[in-house]
Amino acid sequence: MEHIITVSNLKKSFKTNQVLKGVNFEIPKGSIFALLGSNGAGKTTCVRILSTLTKADSGSATICGYDVFKQADNVRGCISLTGQYAAVDEALTGRENLHLIGELKRLSDFRKQTDELLAAVNLEDAANKQVSTYSGGMRRRLDIAMSLMGNPQVIFLDEPTTGLDPQNRIALWDMIAKLAENGTTILLTTQYLEEAEYLADHIAILHNGVITAEGTPEELKKMLPIGEISLEFMRSKDAAQAQEFLTGYTFTTGRKIIHVSTDGSAKQLADILNRINEGGIAISRVTQNQPSLEDVFLTLIGEKGGEKHE
Repeated sequence: MEHIITVSNLKKSFKTNQVLKGVNFEIPKGSIFALLGSNGAGKTTCVRILSTLTKADSGSATICGYDVFKQADNVRGCISLTGQYAAVDEALTGRENLHLIGELKRLSDFRKQTDELLAAVNLEDAANKQVSTYSGGMRRRLDIAMSLMGNPQVIFLDEPTTGLDPQNRIALWDMIAKLAENGTTILLTTQYLEEAEYLADHIAILHNGVITAEGTPEELKKMLPIGEISLEFMRSKDAAQAQEFLTGYTFTTGRKIIHVSTDGSAKQLADILNRINEGGIAISRVTQNQPSLEDVFLTLIGEKGGEKHE
């Protein structure tokens, strides 16, 4: 498989704060790669280094076969970056914003590309309106269209749906998916786990300066026990009493609920229910859950809620 981006042992510190402590990953051509992490995990720092905006302290990286540190001009020629906030000129129209980027890139066919991109991001009707009149979702779509001017091979999307309402977020997801279908490689940073699960072919979790886990969404979910049973009780004292009958199981507790990790088998479900029933405790609801990407993420960064018992 051809890797269009390779990152090896990338390190970066700001004074005494070591943000990246040795980051490693590879991204196949034409795929969507999601970099997940909490606020301050170093996602944006990583993107800024790969897009030649910030220098790394050490490590290596290549994009489109070029060394990011030694051949920065070549790298800039095959990438594009969309930051967390739309970088558009509000005094210009949508069309004029695209023309400006085309002229800056010295593209001969930028007027034709402008029409194609406006259609691709559903802004044809608003093309000649000032961007100051655009909604947040329209500005974000225009921002991505500006990033696509010149047909870059790689696009960095740094938390592209921040601040968007659910309708605009889903519309942008569909647009990103179509880019990948057409062969564009996308590195996406996001805090929205459902966004990564919906879009990404491959996900890496950045925590404490390193990649703590990576794989497809399904591969990551398999890192946790394949089953979880939620037992809900009418009273908090019933939930507390029920814990005494769960010896040998790992579980987390809330006020009136217990989440028990299992191997997903009917045998363990029956065993748990029999134990609670023999204790004479009434259960108001039983739910059998599969692990989510959120469960994996919170477990790996050590922030899984509830009090844990083994």
